Order: sequence, then structure tokens, then C-alpha cells
Amino acid sequence: MIAILGGLGGAVCFAIAALCASSASREIGAMSTLAWVMALGLGVIVVPIALVGNPSRLSGNTIALLCIAGASNVAGLHLEYVAFRRVAVGIVTAVASTEGMVAAVLSSVFGARLAASTILLLVVITIGVVLAAAHLDPASPDGADSEVLKSPRSGSTGVLRRLDAASTRSALLVIPVAILFGITVYTTGRAGTEAPIIWVLVPARVFGTVLITSPLLIRRKLRISRRTFPLVLTAGIAEVIGLVSYTFGARQQLAIAAVLATQYAALAAVAAYFLFGERLRRHQILGVVIVVAGVVTLSALTG
Repeated sequence: MIAILGGLGGAVCFAIAALCASSASREIGAMSTLAWVMALGLGVIVVPIALVGNPSRLSGNTIALLCIAGASNVAGLHLEYVAFRRVAVGIVTAVASTEGMVAAVLSSVFGARLAASTILLLVVITIGVVLAAAHLDPASPDGADSEVLKSPRSGSTGVLRRLDAASTRSALLVIPVAILFGITVYTTGRAGTEAPIIWVLVPARVFGTVLITSPLLIRRKLRISRRTFPLVLTAGIAEVIGLVSYTFGARQQLAIAAVLATQYAALAAVAAYFLFGERLRRHQILGVVIVVAGVVTLSALTG
């Protein structure tokens, strides 16, 4: 039950954080959004660190892994917030949720062996990512040739539509987010065997506050508004609670917690439809479904 509740709690919190950050980044920019999320998140964990934190228990190797995890998490969140300004929330979260796939590949690179079924799932997930990221130009109302491809034999308008290169490139920019999040998952997992949960939360928020929030504040470029402050505050708190919830669940039963936590992509996509009116095209919906199903299956097999 703890694994189920932990995974579901993580999924809900991560979806809330993604939706709030998406809305805020479109108004105040990705950099200011990330700065506030990190600084406010650090404020949330300061008291617990002072009460129970004991850095003397951490080895040099664990500290190095946590630093890598923190740096990759901050970089990944920044790129994700930039993507939120250009790409539908459902696509961003679906591609970003393949972080587990990236972590599995890293495990293989550093010694772990991947089963044939896992490799097959990686291929399937990759296909899903391509489908979700591909933007096809809709046919124009007057049936202009610029919107569709014509059949070379008949000269009539075909059903195959041209790839919208600019939009597709923007969507493919989400792939580095998955890679960075995958590095975060892998290094956090390795460090988590020794580091208490509270220290898993620290590096990203310290790096984000020192390297992003402080410079923006000094240069007076840190933006905020009455409407966006509740959004970044909620995102900062949700990121912290979601990670804690997932970690507790994963310590009980990793496979169940991982499967449920990855559902934040589906939750965010559905919520974005109702909150922002975002509509995905049929091939993109298929891609999102393939990614979510593939990640769930992969998590179950590798857990």
C-alpha cells in the first residue's frame, strides 16, 4: 500500500508542478520560473535540513553523485520550462517521462545487462517519442497545396500531410530534457542507498538558487507577478513533496512506485486539455499512449 500511495502521490505532485510551471513560464519566462521554483523549494526544506540533516554521514562518492544529480535536474527543468512555452504540455511531459528509459541505458553503459525485451521496449518508446513530437500541418480551409502532399500519380490531393519542421524541432528539443532527467534518476538512485531522503532534495535547489536565482536578483531581472507567484510556489512545493512521496514508495516496492509515478505525463496531458484547451492530433495522442504504456511496462520489467 505504501508503494501504491507513494507512486500515486509522486505522479499527482509532478503533474501539478508541470502544469503550474507551464503556466508561469509562459508569462514570466523559463528562467524566472525556474529561479522561483528552486528558491521556494529550498525554503521549504531549510528547516528539515537543520533538524535532521547530518552531512558527515555522506561519503565523497555520494556527494559527487548528488551534485551531478542536482546539476542535471536544474538543467533539465530549465529546458523543460523553455519547452512549455513552445510545445503542448502533454507532449513535453510524455517525452520527459522517458527518463526511466535513459536511466536504464546508463545502467547498461556502466555494467548492467539489458534483456532483449527491454531493448525492444526502448525501440517502441523511441517510436512513440517521434510520433508525439512530429507536427503535421493541418490542411488549409481552401485546400491549398502548401498544406498537403499531392499524389505523384494522380495529381490529386493526398492524405499525407507535410511535416511542420519548425514545430517538430521545438518538440524534439524536449529530448535533452529526458536525457538530463535520466541522468538525475540514475545518479540519485545510486546515491540513494546511502544518502537520506532530505539530502536528495538539496543539491538541485542549492544549485538553482545560487546559480540562477541570485544572479537574476542581483541584475534585477527576476520577474514575478501576483498571478504567477502562487503558481511557482505550488510548483516548488509539489516538486519537493512529489520526490519525497516517490522515494518512500520506491523503498517499499520500486516497480509499483515507478509505474505509478510515470503516470504524471498522462495526468498532465488530460489536465492541460481541460485547463489550457490544448488539443493533440491523432498521431500525437498515439505517440503519447505508446510512450506511457512503454514506460509503464519497462518500469515493471526492470523493477
